[in-house]
Amino acid sequence: MKPAKKILIITYYWPPAGGPGVQRWLKFVKYLPDFGWKPFVFIPENPSYPIVDETLEKEISNDLEIIKTKIWEPYQLAEFFGKDNKKFKAGQFDVGKNQSWKSRLSIWVRGNFFIPDARVFWVKPSVNFLKKYLKENQFDAFITTGPPHSMHLIGLGLKKEFPDLKWIADFRDPWTEISYYKHLKLTKAADQKHRDLEQKVFRTADITLATSFSDAENFRKKGANSFCITNGYDRHEVAKNIKTKNSKFTLSYTGVLEQLRNPEVLWTVLNELISENEDFKNDFQLKFVGRIDDKIMTEIEKSELKNLVRNLGYVSHSEANIEMANSDLLLLTNFPDESSKGIIPGKIFEYLAIGKQIISFGPKESDVKKILQETNAGKHFSYDDESELKVFLLQKFEEWKSGNTISETQNIEQFSRKNLTKKLTELL
Repeated sequence: MKPAKKILIITYYWPPAGGPGVQRWLKFVKYLPDFGWKPFVFIPENPSYPIVDETLEKEISNDLEIIKTKIWEPYQLAEFFGKDNKKFKAGQFDVGKNQSWKSRLSIWVRGNFFIPDARVFWVKPSVNFLKKYLKENQFDAFITTGPPHSMHLIGLGLKKEFPDLKWIADFRDPWTEISYYKHLKLTKAADQKHRDLEQKVFRTADITLATSFSDAENFRKKGANSFCITNGYDRHEVAKNIKTKNSKFTLSYTGVLEQLRNPEVLWTVLNELISENEDFKNDFQLKFVGRIDDKIMTEIEKSELKNLVRNLGYVSHSEANIEMANSDLLLLTNFPDESSKGIIPGKIFEYLAIGKQIISFGPKESDVKKILQETNAGKHFSYDDESELKVFLLQKFEEWKSGNTISETQNIEQFSRKNLTKKLTELL
C-alpha cells in the first residue's frame, strides 16, 4: 500500500469555533484520508472566536495531529471604542445611519493599520515556527485558508523558504472584491497595500481555490491559477425528523444576519401580506436560528411582523439542521452589489441536502441563482423584486395550506463533502 501524502492546513478557524468559516476545512480534513492524503492542522492556541460550537469537536479524528502557537489580537482596543465593535471578530460592523463616530473611527483604524486584518500579528511568529517545523517534517503540500487573509501572508513567507513545496491558497471569500471592502475607509496607500498583497498571493500560490465560479474567474483575471471548489453538505448531518406539515407556514433563516445583507424588501412584503391576508397573518411564522444584528431586530419589532417572529438565537450546528428541516421555506441572503454575485453562502448546500424550497436575495445574476435553477431548489430575487416576491410567497403559502409542498430537487450529489474532497485531491 502506497504511503499517504502529507498536507498541512493553516487556518484560523477550527473547532470549537462555530459558524460557516470552520466547516469547509473541517470536512476536507475528515475525507482527505479516503483519497490517500494525511492532513495536519496548524491553528492559533488562544484565538478570539466570535461564535463557539463545541459539538463540532466530535468531528475531529483522534488520529489528527494539531499544531498550535499563541496569537495576539487587538480586539480589546476595538471594543474600547464601543461594544458594538465585537462584530469585527466576524468581519461585521455598523453601516450608514447606524454608525456612531466611534464606529467610524474603529473601522478606519481596522482598515488602515491592520493590513490585511487584525490577525496579522500571527504572521511573523507562524512563519518562523513553521519554517523550523517543515525542515524537520517532510510534507507534499500546504494550504492557507482565509479570511482572515493574514493566513495567506503566512503562505507567502513559507513559499519563499520552500519554493518546491506546493501551496494552495484557499479563498472562502474574496479579499478586495468582498462587498464590505469599500466600507473600510481606506487611504489610497492602504488600499494599494491590500491590492499588492492580494496580487502577490495570486501570482505566488501554485493553486488558488475559490468557492464560487465567478470568484474563480475574477481571480484568474488577476493572474491566479484559480479553480472553483464550492462548499457543500455532509450527508450524515441531514436531519431525519422532518415533520409532514408544520402548524404554521414557517420561513426560517439560519446563521448570522448582518446589516449589509438585510433583505428589507422581504420584511416589507411580509408586512403587506400580514395586513392584507388574514389567513397568512394567522398561519405564518418567521424563525431566526442564529445571530441576528440587533438593529435588524429593532426594525422588525417596530412592525406588524414582530408578533410572528420566533428568535431561537445561536444553537449548535446539529440543532440548526433540525430547525432547517422543520421549516417550509429557507431564507438565504447575500450582499446586494453586483461585485458580490460570486458569493455562495455555505448554508445553501445544507439547505439543498434537506430538500426544502429556498428563497434567496442578492445581485440579479448570481452564482446562487445558477445553483437554484440547476437543482430546482427555489427562487432567487434581487433586492427590488417586490411584486414577484409577493406572488412567490403567496404561491408557497397556498401550496402549504393544500399540503402540496413536495420539493423535487435534483443534481445535488455533486455538492457532497466527499465528492468535493475527491475534486480537491485530483487538483493536488
